[in-house]
Amino acid sequence: MSELKFQSGEAPTPQGLAQDVIISPNTLLENRLPPRQVRTRKWPVLDAAGPPKVDLNNWAFQIAGLVDNPRSWSWQEFQALPRVRVLADFHCVTRWSRLGNLWEGVRTSELLNHVNLQPNARFVLVHAYDWDWTTNMPLDAFFAEDALLADKHDGEPISLDHGGPLRLIIPRLYAWKSAKWVCKIEFLSHDKAGYWEQGGYHMNGDPWREERYRLG
Repeated sequence: MSELKFQSGEAPTPQGLAQDVIISPNTLLENRLPPRQVRTRKWPVLDAAGPPKVDLNNWAFQIAGLVDNPRSWSWQEFQALPRVRVLADFHCVTRWSRLGNLWEGVRTSELLNHVNLQPNARFVLVHAYDWDWTTNMPLDAFFAEDALLADKHDGEPISLDHGGPLRLIIPRLYAWKSAKWVCKIEFLSHDKAGYWEQGGYHMNGDPWREERYRLG
């Protein structure tokens, strides 16, 4: 792990950042830790089955499902899309939080400039390169102003262990929704449980409501 990934002082805040950095609203709260979360100064590595092998020469990012014009980008094509930086906190369902992450990549809302959603699209199923691992979320969570497809974290390319080359970041939901190794976004009319959701994790995953697991 790079020494830059250890936070030696107070949690980073929006103060002093460039005006073009998107500020996730929760970084402005007086208490940035959701219920029963503890701040970590490190960046732990957690996933279902370890990282997949990803060859950038064959890498592709796809949009599918309820769109009029499904499409795909190569790595070089995706890198040419408009880029942003986002300051956001990151909350793992296992009760640790890493505060003040500076992500860089492509806003999820940028995708709407390239595909036409069909009127009945209401949910998203995110697919990843690790054996088609999936996670689900409502459309408004996916297109939140601070949501992005990130390839850099705190100024460095995201490592394979942390979900590189491309990782979805959904700051307002628990971190399992921020899919590592993302390769496809599928728009659906209905909510479809992903990998952890099928195992009993919450279908939404709001850390401020402690939506960790489904009841019953």
